[in-house]
Amino acid sequence: MLNDEICRLRDKLNKSIEQGNDYNETYKISVELDELIAKYYRNSKSGKKKLAWI
Repeated sequence: MLNDEICRLRDKLNKSIEQGNDYNETYKISVELDELIAKYYRNSKSGKKKLAWI
C-alpha cells in the first residue's frame, strides 16, 4: 500500500539524518519520499485523505 511505503521511506529518511549518512543518500531518499507523497495526493479522489503519521 502506498501509505505503508511512505511511512517506510519516512523512517528510512529519519534514520539517515540521525546517523549522519552521506548527503547524496539522504537527498535521494527525500526525493523518493516527496514523489510518493505527490503520487498519494494525485491518487486521492477528494484530496482530503490524510497520511498516517504514526
